[in-house]
Amino acid sequence: MTTAADNKSRRRFLQSTTAATLAVATTPLLAAPKQPQPIRLQAAVSIALKPIYTISLAQWSLHRTLQAGKLDNLDFAKVTKEEFGINTIEYVNSFFKSKAEDMTYLKDLKKRAKDLGVKTNLIMVDGEGRLGDPDNANRTKAVENHYKWVTAAKFLGGHCIRVNAASAGEYDQQLELAVDGLRRVCEFAATHRMSVIVENHGGLSSNGKWLAAVMKKVGLKNCGTLPDFGNFHDYDRYLGVDETMPFAKAVSAKSIDFDDQGNETKTDYLKMMKIVLAHGYHGHVGIEYGGGRLPEMEGIRKTKALLLKVRKQLTNS
Repeated sequence: MTTAADNKSRRRFLQSTTAATLAVATTPLLAAPKQPQPIRLQAAVSIALKPIYTISLAQWSLHRTLQAGKLDNLDFAKVTKEEFGINTIEYVNSFFKSKAEDMTYLKDLKKRAKDLGVKTNLIMVDGEGRLGDPDNANRTKAVENHYKWVTAAKFLGGHCIRVNAASAGEYDQQLELAVDGLRRVCEFAATHRMSVIVENHGGLSSNGKWLAAVMKKVGLKNCGTLPDFGNFHDYDRYLGVDETMPFAKAVSAKSIDFDDQGNETKTDYLKMMKIVLAHGYHGHVGIEYGGGRLPEMEGIRKTKALLLKVRKQLTNS
């Protein structure tokens, strides 16, 4: 005769047996290594090894050499790679001003860089008119003059062009005019999946508050800034960079001279790069040596050495 106690004991036995069976059946599945783990590990290692910023070379650093005819624009990528060990370049349009639509020339320029493993980051555009010109016809012409450089930069593999927000008039008037011209260039650039960035480069563009206001008023994702460490003139350079970094798509490490310890005499690079990184920027920082005391080659090497030293300090901190 089976009692209630016997039934209770049987149920316990079956429950414990079932649980044990399930544990045995599922343990190999739970213990089996998951395939995505190596992929996640590789990604983590890749992120850990990626530098907190990379170094590029702005062509203006060699402007005296280029203007003297001692270096051809076609060989800029070669000099950048072989002399400085840098793999990303930033052209200045004035060194191939008549070649923006010359596809034979651009193909040669592109091939030379590609063969060396050198990438184009951007083209700095000067001398194409004031995007904030008070005269509507002149402003429109300036806007349209920039179109060819957007397509040239795109062809060379760049992601943007650097422009100037030059204007005239009162503070607010210049802001409105610059916004109009800049927005129109950006709208064209967007059709080519390109960005347009403004450097603090004289006039009100060297006022960080004003330039940040221009960015906010344009309000387009492909519109940004290129904060330059040394072009703020009387404006506080650290404040100016801090104000324009939220919109930055490139950064220009301006250098003029160095002390005996290799530090730039006008800009505290460690302080400045802390500001840059605080805004979550980890892209290219372009060397732009503009001094006259040192030969250009030496000025570029000293700027690179300083950027590497600061990068090491910030990486280990």
